[in-house]
Amino acid sequence: MSETPNTTPCIICVAITGSVPTQADNPAVPVTISEQVESTHAAFEAGASIAHCHVRDDAGKPTSDPERFARLKEGIEKHCPGMITQLSTGGRSGAGNERGGMLPLRPDMASLSVGSNNFPTRVYENPPDLVNWLAEEMIKYDVKPEIEAFDLSHIFHAALMHKRGQIKDVPYVQFVMGVKNAMPADREVFDFYVATVKRLFGDVPWCAAGVGPKQIVVNEWAIAAGGHARTGLEDNIRLDRDTLAPSNAALVQRTVAMCEKYERPVATWQEARRILGLRDVGA
Repeated sequence: MSETPNTTPCIICVAITGSVPTQADNPAVPVTISEQVESTHAAFEAGASIAHCHVRDDAGKPTSDPERFARLKEGIEKHCPGMITQLSTGGRSGAGNERGGMLPLRPDMASLSVGSNNFPTRVYENPPDLVNWLAEEMIKYDVKPEIEAFDLSHIFHAALMHKRGQIKDVPYVQFVMGVKNAMPADREVFDFYVATVKRLFGDVPWCAAGVGPKQIVVNEWAIAAGGHARTGLEDNIRLDRDTLAPSNAALVQRTVAMCEKYERPVATWQEARRILGLRDVGA
């Protein structure tokens, strides 16, 4: 890209729900489709240009149900025209190929974890056969993967997949830091991640996500370093130790303020699509 880090528009991704937080944890967590659409709309107006989406069943449990994803995608496209829809293929919502059942919906993007790692109470399993199949499905349905790197090895494996043609076009890597039993939010590791992406892929866009109280910390590192930022109630339900976040929009607004601190313009959905090489949908 031609922009310098201080002038590159910062793409803000809002992870609206996830698979773990409940309304008992924070009443602002949107669970039903209508709640998720409303929360996403407010976050979109606050400055988010990507919606990272999970869905829940009638009991509030995570699911990979394509019909529910279809309704959520339709609602976001109707009420947030131009916003990038990014559907999760995460392992808490299903098993095996069930995790990619929403890819025929042709969302703009979908998450792609290319390796396994530990989570707080379980192993997040991403076996090679499943990773390869998900990558094939994303190519088949013209879905751009967001490579979720929970470990340094995931960046190297994504580079190998890109070299093999399993990940097309310009890759987009997101570092996930602060998950218990996985990679902590460590500044030297973060800097090495950034340098590794540049060494393996060149000058490509990248993003970073911090979990829990490390959300705003990692946001600041990414924004200051010229990367893009993820926020939202999936990763963090609080503004601080004593205050629950009142909405996804509030967390987006906090990230926008961080962009202002570092004189980074916040990317519009048009700019985000251009930076990521996504199709333009028109307003």
